[in-house]
Amino acid sequence: MSLEFLWYIPNQVEPGHRGDDTAQGHNSLERLTELARLTEDHGWGGALIGTGWGRPDTLTVATALAARTTTFQPLVAIRPGYWHPAHFASASTTLDQLTDGRLLINIVSGQDNLAAYGDAEGDQAQRYARTKEFLELVRRLWTEEDVTFTGDYFSVTGSTVAIRPVVREGRPHPRLYFGGASAAAERVAATDADVQLFWGEPRDGIAERIDRLKRLESELGREHAPLEFGLRITTLVRDTTEQAWSDAEAKVAKMADGQGFRDPLRVKAVGQQRLLELADRGDVLDDNLYTAPGKYGGGGAGTTWLVGSAEDVAKSLRKYQDLGITHFILSDTPYREETIRLGDQLLPLLR
Repeated sequence: MSLEFLWYIPNQVEPGHRGDDTAQGHNSLERLTELARLTEDHGWGGALIGTGWGRPDTLTVATALAARTTTFQPLVAIRPGYWHPAHFASASTTLDQLTDGRLLINIVSGQDNLAAYGDAEGDQAQRYARTKEFLELVRRLWTEEDVTFTGDYFSVTGSTVAIRPVVREGRPHPRLYFGGASAAAERVAATDADVQLFWGEPRDGIAERIDRLKRLESELGREHAPLEFGLRITTLVRDTTEQAWSDAEAKVAKMADGQGFRDPLRVKAVGQQRLLELADRGDVLDDNLYTAPGKYGGGGAGTTWLVGSAEDVAKSLRKYQDLGITHFILSDTPYREETIRLGDQLLPLLR
């Protein structure tokens, strides 16, 4: 199975995301286009573009960047509820056609400021039940005509999306990435996602989750191609192991001085809690998984870091690959410099 290596492009309201050094024009089309083109020039397949109410709209950003690139694959994070399935099926397949099949989708079910855009949801079970309906309906709208569907959360009658996704062998529509560590989330991934994304947990934890998801695929009766697995993590690479750890510790010391940030909505997530609890096992797990950032901020992919020389980090990523991980979404800041450094130094060791 082929490997996919993606980067991360921030679309934040405020500059300085995770220590990035761009302030003026950090959200400008010129700066974001530069980052997207750097991924093309330095070996990346594309980049994840995050979502959250108040941030620049992810699909709009992706459309602008796709228009200014040639191979860049935007992995567009979207939320059920912010989008109705039919609206999203139409908008996404239009972008997929315009880019000749470069679109990737990341479904996010974590909490958000729902009331700000007129959305509401119940408990965790209801949230993931709605996500499951969303995924089922979007797949049908992408691939069928005259769709009629009545669910607990969404419905359409006689719906046909006239513009179809680009179809290739093994690609009936844009790939659907999905995150979530709760039992409810894993049941959705096992039946309805294409790729389950994991945060940077130790390998034993990820191996356990892969085994459980494979059992769920069989128990729940998956109808699609087998579920694939991905890793979303910060990778701090320097020319030497010693320099990497010196810089990593300096970054954490700066976070400890009060410059870190922890999203109160994200902290409630099961996956985030798993990451935060890792620090109780030690500051460094496995060979070079640094847990200390989670004590002072971080959040999500910034909670744990793989630290070391390019050879050190490549060795660790290959061990994740041995577990069955085939999709890697990496990042570090400053984004511009690290897109180049990791693309030139790390990716050749992984291919």
